[in-house]
Amino acid sequence: MATITPDKTLDASGLNCPLPVLKTKKALEELQSGQVLEIITTDPGAKADIPAFCNRTGHQLLEVVEEGGKIIFYVRKK
Repeated sequence: MATITPDKTLDASGLNCPLPVLKTKKALEELQSGQVLEIITTDPGAKADIPAFCNRTGHQLLEVVEEGGKIIFYVRKK
């Protein structure tokens, strides 16, 4: 289990591409620079989409955890 404490959690479980990325973008807009967003998703495509989004936008992907059919991302806002 991750030891990162998120400032905000986005539960995108059950949503398919492109919704997890779109909701991630919106949630990050609400955070301050340096804060951490936890994204919970069940979409296998997010394993490629969220890291690609971070690379494009400059946000830092801190950790990816897979457990119980869910994929959990921790992203620090740039």
